[in-house]
Amino acid sequence: MSADTELNEWLEMLRAPDVSERLVAIKMLQHLGDEDALDPLIAALQDESSAVQKLAVTALWELANPKAVPALVECLASTDEGIREEVLSALGELVTPDHLLLLLDALHRDDANMQLNVLILLRKIHDAQSLPYVLPFFESENPELREAAVTTLRYLNQVERCQEAITLMSDPDKNVRRSAALTLGHLADAEVISSLCQALTTDADWQVRRNAAKSLALHADSTAVPSLETALADEHWQVRKFALQALQKTPAEQTLPALVKTLADEYSDVRRDAAIALGILKSPIALNALQQSLDDPDKDVCIYAQRAIQNIHESTPETSNA
Repeated sequence: MSADTELNEWLEMLRAPDVSERLVAIKMLQHLGDEDALDPLIAALQDESSAVQKLAVTALWELANPKAVPALVECLASTDEGIREEVLSALGELVTPDHLLLLLDALHRDDANMQLNVLILLRKIHDAQSLPYVLPFFESENPELREAAVTTLRYLNQVERCQEAITLMSDPDKNVRRSAALTLGHLADAEVISSLCQALTTDADWQVRRNAAKSLALHADSTAVPSLETALADEHWQVRKFALQALQKTPAEQTLPALVKTLADEYSDVRRDAAIALGILKSPIALNALQQSLDDPDKDVCIYAQRAIQNIHESTPETSNA
């Protein structure tokens, strides 16, 4: 049997009334990988069977022909979550900057599934031209769309200021605030640091506080030191950990007592980052506490405590015989 004959046989079966036969046909066409199957596979995206539709998405993904992108974008509005997930994965690899206008046009569709998935895909393109199309979603009644929009902002090239993103730090939905806190790590508005500091010390959600600390580490702004020091007493260990990592970027003598105290934290990750911060601060006052950390049950803590002691000795020669 020639390749063309075999291809035609499976293309014919793709029109069979029996769903199982259509599924077999798509699997075989997927295996053959013949470009002549492109249009029939695109047509199969409209099949009455969701199983056939999903398998057609997978086959088109493997063919990797950009001609399939517009038809796949349409499937982002599918009522079947499994199909939407498969399409999103496929388009995540297939979309290019050439598809920007197609995606922006789809963003105008009054369909939450379509809008949500297009916002996610725009992160693959990174084009700042998307910003005016993304901003309206910051005020959407749908918290998922607000969260997706502020996350997408983080991926757009050359966008340094966005007052609307700061406003979302007061959003009633914690997932929106979590994403906004991370996005503020990439913005340079005047209010960014104060907004992050407020979230770090007052937000009820520990993941928002943790993300605020992560963003403050990116900014490395010394005005955040008092808030970061306060966060070293946070009830959640991840907040304490990332506050320490931010303080490593902005060493300040005033934080010494709090850093020494965190050497005794119940979580080894926190103790390790405290040792690293003290090694950067290089204060001889911390030597006794660091010496005790050499017996820490966690090996990493011992290693970084030893490095911190070495850093202090090297920076203050008079303590070398202490």
